[in-house]
Amino acid sequence: MRTLSSRVVYSNPWLTLREDQIERADGSRGIYSVIDKPDFALVIPLENDGFHLVEEYRYPLGERRWQFPQGAFPDGVTGTPSELAAAELVEETGFTAGRWERLGYLNCAHGITGQGYDVFLATELTAGEPRRELTEQDMRQEWFPRAEVERMLRDGVITDDSSLAAYLLFTMGARA
Repeated sequence: MRTLSSRVVYSNPWLTLREDQIERADGSRGIYSVIDKPDFALVIPLENDGFHLVEEYRYPLGERRWQFPQGAFPDGVTGTPSELAAAELVEETGFTAGRWERLGYLNCAHGITGQGYDVFLATELTAGEPRRELTEQDMRQEWFPRAEVERMLRDGVITDDSSLAAYLLFTMGARA
């Protein structure tokens, strides 16, 4: 597949939507809509054979949802994936980690975006005050035993695909 042209249809500080005119291998032409978003980091905060999760209202779903802490740098801020993971953990939970392990890199919704994310395991946690962004003002954090997190994943309480995929990496003992 080859890109013939590309135009930005919409843009804001969090994403850009573009429409590409494409040509397929057989010569036929079409369009492909792509959402460009920066990569993010997802953190699995492990403590006492359980995990710290965050819950917040997800506007597109109209419901509150549990997930592992995750996010991208604000517009104009850059850094390494490990710096991003550390920043997100403090921001959303208040925790700092004495030990970090990168579990891998995954893509999400690869049919519409090239966005991906690094997955980190955070241990040796020290509590502190969260530094949440304005958009996270309704967020809460809670520790759950491992068996409860697995039940939440099985029963559809946790529906975040990134959290589920990251947990699979964790259970497989994936190492970067």
